[in-house]
Amino acid sequence: MTVAGERAALIVTGAGAVVTMDASRRVLTGSAIVIRDGRIAEIGPQPRLLAANAGLDRLDAAGGVVTPGLIDAHQHLTGDRLARSSIPDTVPSWEAITRWAIPLHAAQDAQDEALAAGLACVEAARNGVTTVVEAGTVANPERVAAAVAEVGIRAGIGVWGWDVGDGPHAAPAAVVLDRARRVLDAFPAGAGLVEGWVALVGHDLASDELLRGAAELARGTGTRMTMHMSANERDGERYRARTGVAPLVHLDRLGVLGPHLLLAHALHIDAQERELLLGSRTAVAMCPWAYLRLGQDPQRIRWHAGLVARGVRAALGCDSENAGDQIDVLRTAALLAGWLDPAGSRAEAAFALATCAGAEAIGRDHDLGSIEVGKQADLVIFDAGHSSWVPAGSDPYLQLVWGTDGRSVRDVLVAGRVVVRDGRCTMVDEHALAAEAGRRAAALRARAGIPTGAGTWTAGRAGGADGAGGADGAGGTGAMA
Repeated sequence: MTVAGERAALIVTGAGAVVTMDASRRVLTGSAIVIRDGRIAEIGPQPRLLAANAGLDRLDAAGGVVTPGLIDAHQHLTGDRLARSSIPDTVPSWEAITRWAIPLHAAQDAQDEALAAGLACVEAARNGVTTVVEAGTVANPERVAAAVAEVGIRAGIGVWGWDVGDGPHAAPAAVVLDRARRVLDAFPAGAGLVEGWVALVGHDLASDELLRGAAELARGTGTRMTMHMSANERDGERYRARTGVAPLVHLDRLGVLGPHLLLAHALHIDAQERELLLGSRTAVAMCPWAYLRLGQDPQRIRWHAGLVARGVRAALGCDSENAGDQIDVLRTAALLAGWLDPAGSRAEAAFALATCAGAEAIGRDHDLGSIEVGKQADLVIFDAGHSSWVPAGSDPYLQLVWGTDGRSVRDVLVAGRVVVRDGRCTMVDEHALAAEAGRRAAALRARAGIPTGAGTWTAGRAGGADGAGGADGAGGTGAMA
């Protein structure tokens, strides 16, 4: 039997259904999947593949549903991750960013960033996410990349750049672009699980020089670029005041839009901007859970749904440090959008955004996003014995989107390596990460000078090896200190 964490040739057997997410949206029964060298080598009837591959190790899906690995196209791995559930939900989103998130970004050190990224990737993996596009690491992308690789999932990593204002690590455009080049050189596409991206903060925090330079760098190196834009009305107001036109109109005039670019949000955009998205083939990462959490007019995601129906390149992102379950996010998208894909159900359309369509939006549809021969063996096995799957329904899309969530993820494979087994990460010590988080979180909040409220709640190990460690890794009270 394959040792957890190792990558070897193996055969996945016993699946109740294999949801391929290929062009025909085939759902296979009675099929097995052969994996060699990290890729899917064969898919076919189980008796035939077992007979032809008798010497391979087996991973028994035990009647569960096998899907492609999920793609989270916009996730903050660092920043306020160590202050989870500390930012109030009673303040406007911009105040939450300026009063809490930015001070936390400024105060974190390299060890904080690595720890935060490790925690985020553990949560992602346990919820079936095999690929994450990081929204931009402030200062230590190499430490974040190491943490991602340790957990064993994929990520697009970029150093967060801005040259307008005096935010953490803001710098002249030439310095920001040089930082980005170093990341691309350190993590070239196709060389490993982590790939370098050109990442700007976005909004109105980049000069025209930086915007042009970043787009030219991404195009010239054949890599991807991502930035925030128009999550609320502020970007539109500021661009119109400065340039006389809407943000995406200005970006189009600068030559920034295009298939290399993944915009986070693009929620508060007008009709002209929506047409520019379509015409330029610029991709959008929609983060509906965050729009609900921050009160950013979530009904506007209906416009996103309309763009998806017209062919916009779109993916889903968890975004917030409080949302790590991509199944929950895609269900939220389906609820808010209220659209029916002419080719299938609302559930199928939403699941596509986190798999095949999401892979296309991040430029990886050639090897990710579906279960097909030749593609990377990034697979998720949902536990058929979990209460949310009993009894099993007749439509796996309905079950995946409306009937379950990430808690029913049993096993996760990335490039054929088992990185989650029986709901636990195999590559890292989750208890050690939790204990370190308890030690460092309070210190980070103190350095950042952020309000902490009436007290600090400490999660304790309340009996049993599965509990999260307290501040010292053992025996917290679970009470307000």
